[in-house]
Amino acid sequence: MKIIAQMDEISAIDITKDSTFAILLEAQNLGHEIYYYLPQTLSLEENTLKANIHKIKLQNKIGDHVDILETNFVDITNYDILLVRQDPPFDMNYITSTYLLEKVKDKIKIINDPSEIRNCPEKIFVTDFANFIPPTLISADLNSIKNFKNKYEEIILKPLYGCGGEGINFLGKNDKNIDEIVKLMLEEYKTPIVIQKFIKEVKNGDKRILLLNGEFLGAVNRVAKEGEVASNFHVGGTAHKTTLTKREEQICQKIGPELKKRGLIFVGIDVIGDYVTEINVTSPTGIQEINRLENSKIETEIIKFFEETCY
Repeated sequence: MKIIAQMDEISAIDITKDSTFAILLEAQNLGHEIYYYLPQTLSLEENTLKANIHKIKLQNKIGDHVDILETNFVDITNYDILLVRQDPPFDMNYITSTYLLEKVKDKIKIINDPSEIRNCPEKIFVTDFANFIPPTLISADLNSIKNFKNKYEEIILKPLYGCGGEGINFLGKNDKNIDEIVKLMLEEYKTPIVIQKFIKEVKNGDKRILLLNGEFLGAVNRVAKEGEVASNFHVGGTAHKTTLTKREEQICQKIGPELKKRGLIFVGIDVIGDYVTEINVTSPTGIQEINRLENSKIETEIIKFFEETCY
């Protein structure tokens, strides 16, 4: 197969953590050709979508992990599978790339479906599963947010389209600075914000569960640094081995079929205590952390799925 990734600058990634690197390296090891391009090079002319595409060779060597073999400005439908793997922010540039990819999704297998990436922003899509989420408010209205805090006393505020634990604020029962924090968040992000009841079980970790075509692939528990609320790896969370609880199995059984129906093939769901807090459909991470803890190589299952999809 010819597998191409829409991603950020490959020379700048951390190959000890990056899930896209793990997937592409395994594809190469199994005999497939691998390529990548930057989303800002996408160009649509007369309904032909081209990009500045680099054929690459990868090696698991820090500081020397990629060789560019050739570069051509060509039609992206010349390839077999396209992985949408650039990191958020989920801004208008990101959304625009989904519109462009949508033009050709009947001519190349795109993972994940660009229409559904756009239609399922992770902090909004999760509200489709109301029985599995904590009490949640999405609003830019200060009075509504203050009423929510009065009701639940301890709350978490998150930017609606943030990522990697960015911009998360905790307000305790006696915190009086809600007006200031909300004002600052609204000014900085210029969107409504997400407010959720604080889940005390977060001290035990924030579990990332990876699903492939709606089925369980692997999981890792992310534990925050002392004194921090966010446990994402980007902000210093540490990885711990884990298994699924009965509740988490129920969550996967409920969410999995909907993901499969929507063409959301590779997805990460975040669970704290008994609650799903986010459904990551953009560029979920966690492969390498799971592999180290479980002595596994789950990217092999991903490539096998690609092979079955193409052949």
